[in-house]
Amino acid sequence: MLKQSYHIQEDIIEWRRDFHMHPELGFRELRTSARVAEELEKLGYRVRRNVGRTGVVADLGDDRGPCIAIRADMDALPILEANDVPYKSQNDGTMHACGHDSHTAMALGVATLLTKEKFPGKVRFLFQPSEEAGDEEGISGAPRMIQDGAMEGVDMVIALHVDPSTRVGDIHISDGPSSGGVDSWYGRILGKGGHGAYPSKSVDPFYIATHVMMALYGIISRRIHPFDPAVVSIGTFNGGFTQNVIPSHVDISGTLRFTDMKVQKQIHDEITRAFELAKPLGGDYELRFEIGAPPMINHTVAATLIESVAIDLLGAEHVSPIPKELGAEDFGSFTQMAPGAMFTLGTRIEGDERYLHHPRLDLDERALPIGTAILAETALRFLREGAKQ
Repeated sequence: MLKQSYHIQEDIIEWRRDFHMHPELGFRELRTSARVAEELEKLGYRVRRNVGRTGVVADLGDDRGPCIAIRADMDALPILEANDVPYKSQNDGTMHACGHDSHTAMALGVATLLTKEKFPGKVRFLFQPSEEAGDEEGISGAPRMIQDGAMEGVDMVIALHVDPSTRVGDIHISDGPSSGGVDSWYGRILGKGGHGAYPSKSVDPFYIATHVMMALYGIISRRIHPFDPAVVSIGTFNGGFTQNVIPSHVDISGTLRFTDMKVQKQIHDEITRAFELAKPLGGDYELRFEIGAPPMINHTVAATLIESVAIDLLGAEHVSPIPKELGAEDFGSFTQMAPGAMFTLGTRIEGDERYLHHPRLDLDERALPIGTAILAETALRFLREGAKQ
């Protein structure tokens, strides 16, 4: 499959550069999804548009056998690109700084390769909107696609993510938690405003906030079991409007990460406990949580299958476990619906390492046929081996 993938390398690169030049934010991927749908229809896929608002679902094959889904996210980030390349973003302030342009291009490459193969069952492509952000209800693209039936009948779901810190030709895959679940929290500490010269006549929300913040920073080190991966971070702190007035409130917001749903519940309780400190200090608080993506858990069967394919295509020396980190990825919503796994694909530009979510993010395009081949071969093996069982 690697040889076949190299045969269409120029097409994959052309798709990737086209998407890179025309990035679109979450749930606004109108041009991207239209281009994707058109390419899939030309290949003979049964295409559904506007799934999860701006997503695309495409099927090839029939229901007389297993079904595997291949997911690719399509959205960009609100970042001004700093690269000087021919395919630089033409939408100022919007950039494919997380590699979703390449995810989409590689998935189109997989779709192309699979039209040349015979297999039992069905392959389904999930071109997903808005992995990076939620809508007005805080819900991202994966659960929106699930609500529209994108995962009905799916027996396994797979995906990849580019890794600009790993050299081309290497991948990472392992079972178990491979990224964290993520929620956001928004708090307001309520005091009593007044003149800065007479603090005794006020209830200073800044003073209260210092105690709340110390309690928040103590959650992980003093309240969560040391073998449970978790993070609580403060991202914003806003209050006041001039130097000599004590305001009536201050606002604090942040993120939390976890890999176990019980720990998620515990962190919610501990954040609430921290804000409760406002009351004995004479103030009060408001607090709400915005539930984000669940942890991404790579299922053993799916991860083992991807690993075996990668070893056959690349050699065992080029396959290693996924580093344990708590970055978030809403692919976990799909793996809650069916066994699945995501691997990371080395795309490093040697001598000039780039980083995800950075204005200079770019990748070595020699990696594109490698990711394409692994996804395609994994899908074929699942379908063919599943049909024998």
